[in-house]
Amino acid sequence: MHVLSVSSLKGGVGKTTVTLGLASAAFARGVRTLVVDLDPQSDVSTGMDIQVAGRLNVADVLANPKEKTVRQAITSSGWAKVHPGTIDVMIGSPSAINFDGPHPSVRDVWKMEEALATIEADYDLVLIDCAPSLNALTRTAWAASDRVVVVTEPGLFSVAAADRALRAIEEIRRGLSPRLQPLGIVVNRVRPQSIEHQFRIKELRDMFGPLVLSPQLPERTSLQQAQGAAKPLHIWPGDSAQELAADFDSLLDRIMRTGRIPSPDEPRP
Repeated sequence: MHVLSVSSLKGGVGKTTVTLGLASAAFARGVRTLVVDLDPQSDVSTGMDIQVAGRLNVADVLANPKEKTVRQAITSSGWAKVHPGTIDVMIGSPSAINFDGPHPSVRDVWKMEEALATIEADYDLVLIDCAPSLNALTRTAWAASDRVVVVTEPGLFSVAAADRALRAIEEIRRGLSPRLQPLGIVVNRVRPQSIEHQFRIKELRDMFGPLVLSPQLPERTSLQQAQGAAKPLHIWPGDSAQELAADFDSLLDRIMRTGRIPSPDEPRP
């Protein structure tokens, strides 16, 4: 099971929409996927059309990361009505904010790792939608992860935020979790005609080289529309949605190669 955190240390760059785009790509590919909604805003849970009534949530898991609690906090996404496949969500909750202190204990930091270990046989890929800060929730996600993808946009503060995130990943790798690596930086909401955006992307490339992933994701309303309708991007009508879906397919290819995730049509070992 490969665990990828989707992070941003700056709010409003479309981190959750990137998580949803990657989840849609994985579901379309037939990859058994769990999305962990660790952002207290819980937008991923909304965008994946889940029923929360009578279920536990991620805050319960952080309080008690035992298998029974973990399984009760996971539900199938409404996307599964579209076509067969495994696409589940560990339900988000505003109560997760209670676990987001600035100085987590070592025991607290490992709770998501402990929780995910109980369901390791059930999924090929776990996507964690992180809180947009570097407090306990993000550290807990990273400690449970193999890779982190940093989402940014081509703006004035993007280089500083991406640099801060990469330094923080290195700090966690050295001090806590030697397996953790950055997957790279996804540049979101790009307007190709914007000179300012081209300048900022060049700035990111000059500073971070091959860590700046291709393709960059263009600004499209189709992703917000699919998200608002709680549908996977890959079934959303229109050319712009399909172009964006192809971009997410390319990013998923990178994730699957890096994580050595077998393609669903390959025999399992």
